[in-house]
Amino acid sequence: MTRPLIAVPARFAASASALRHAAEVNARALLEGVWRAGGEPVGLHPAESDTARRFARFDGVLLPGGGDLAPHRYGAADAHDSVYDVDDLQDAFDLEVARHCLDLGLPLLAVCRGLQVVNVALGGTLEQDMGGPDRRHRHLVHPVTIRPDTLLERITGVEKAEVSCFHHQRVDVLGEGLRVTARAADGTVEGLELPGARGWFTAVQWHPEDTATDDPVQQALFEALVEASRPRRRAGRHRR
Repeated sequence: MTRPLIAVPARFAASASALRHAAEVNARALLEGVWRAGGEPVGLHPAESDTARRFARFDGVLLPGGGDLAPHRYGAADAHDSVYDVDDLQDAFDLEVARHCLDLGLPLLAVCRGLQVVNVALGGTLEQDMGGPDRRHRHLVHPVTIRPDTLLERITGVEKAEVSCFHHQRVDVLGEGLRVTARAADGTVEGLELPGARGWFTAVQWHPEDTATDDPVQQALFEALVEASRPRRRAGRHRR
């Protein structure tokens, strides 16, 4: 069977060791998670035009982690000193991708920054910094509790999971219609879904790619995205 095409918006990077110029990148572990699940990951150049036409040929989308959203995107007047790697084009593109997927029902898995993008796209806000090094979830593997009777629980098959996190921001005010599906022990929102969404969608604040090779619970997220994308591939809804 032909692999479903999974769009993965690229992240801007100042440099990459194999190149002489600034780069557009995605984490290899993230793409390998999609590949192991039977999908064809395709890096996508961020641009502020023709989003609907560009995404018509894809069967699903993985919105990955990255730097911080500009605080003005969610109504904050000033930026905290810890805010980093803000890029206006990246923000505009990711927000448009999130809105496009949710509006049209294109299967969407959002990871880390991706979860925050979806929250902001639906009118939510972020806590710009979680309170310093002792409270940030960076280089941290910790337990999260998954809410029963949610898509995330059905995907993972568990109510508690050990997850790998790297973030210093978190959801503050929830975007319209969103429901929390997982939390850390300190109350941090670790999962979101959109009841009544037109298509398949789930979001996690952690990085499933970090441990997916050894943890079936994490790999299950990639498998669920690819499986949700297969009907579009079979129906030939993609465009050449």
